Amino acid sequence: MISKVKQVLGPDAQFILGDTAVTYGALLAGCRFFAGYPITPATEIAEGMARLMPKVGGTCIQMEDEIASVGAIIGASWAGVKSMTATSGPGFSLMQENIGYACMTETPCVLVDVQRGGPSTGQPTHASQGDMMQARWGTHGDHEIIALVPNSVQETMELTIEAFNLSEQYRNPVLVMLDEIIGHMREKIVIPSKIKIVGREKTKMAKEKYLPFAGEKIPDFATFGSGYRVYATGLTHSETGLPSTDDPEVHSKLVTRICKKISDDREKLQDFKGRYLSDAEVVVLSYGST
Repeated sequence: MISKVKQVLGPDAQFILGDTAVTYGALLAGCRFFAGYPITPATEIAEGMARLMPKVGGTCIQMEDEIASVGAIIGASWAGVKSMTATSGPGFSLMQENIGYACMTETPCVLVDVQRGGPSTGQPTHASQGDMMQARWGTHGDHEIIALVPNSVQETMELTIEAFNLSEQYRNPVLVMLDEIIGHMREKIVIPSKIKIVGREKTKMAKEKYLPFAGEKIPDFATFGSGYRVYATGLTHSETGLPSTDDPEVHSKLVTRICKKISDDREKLQDFKGRYLSDAEVVVLSYGST
């Protein structure tokens, strides 16, 4: 699979945009469905997907808006395909309810936010990192989410691949939070000769024993059409997947589990580089283009 993608992408060393690096990383990670809506400064991601996705046997759709885009990638993921969308601030705001739905239904998918100045329409062609709090708390209710923030074009490609790996491992949406500078900057990237890819782990449990949301942390995954009985809803649900909105114990167990599967691995998920720290009295923390 990766060898075919590499043939489509071209030479291992290239001079490309950060947005293009997102497209490369997604295709290398096995993404075969993209749904999005054009928005500056993320449009080049959709353009790259429209150009390259058909060449690897995938599907790229321009949706009517950002709400529909997230709904589409959730549906595609439940159909068994790795999926992604990309947007910027105003679109990210529109996506929040469906991001919560993806958390509640434990749907692996990747969302890329190439941040720009806000609020509202703001500054479409200027950089900002003003969506980071929204990334953590934008959708209502108790939930956990993973956000990766690249600071170079090379890292953008690598963290997009990692985003897909983590989404599959934790059955959760994962965010890649670029900013306009990274998205529109051109740098040399090198596609690695070896790339770790986490595939979709589908349940092997007997169909008559399968419960779609059972387990201590991460439940076995059965996609639609696989022969298993699967019911997915944003309502509070029991291990069967069926709504159970009036039982406080069911709600507590569900929310605790979908949070702990990520929060218990918080230290494992942290990824940062330290420089000149041995005798430092003051430490400056930066991320993204800063």
